[in-house]
Amino acid sequence: MTKKEKMIQAMQGLPDDASIEDAMERLLFLSKIERGLQQADADKALSHAQVKERMAKWLK
Repeated sequence: MTKKEKMIQAMQGLPDDASIEDAMERLLFLSKIERGLQQADADKALSHAQVKERMAKWLK
């Protein structure tokens, strides 16, 4: 599926009364998911232990 087809499919899944902001949020959300999956496939994702270590700094 092309990127354009993915965008069209995402827009068709929105309710009829969706705003432009709703559409933009949906596209941004799906883009971030796709980017994360690509990073995971390229072994550029953080391990669970690494995430816990980073979050510990924020939660202190």
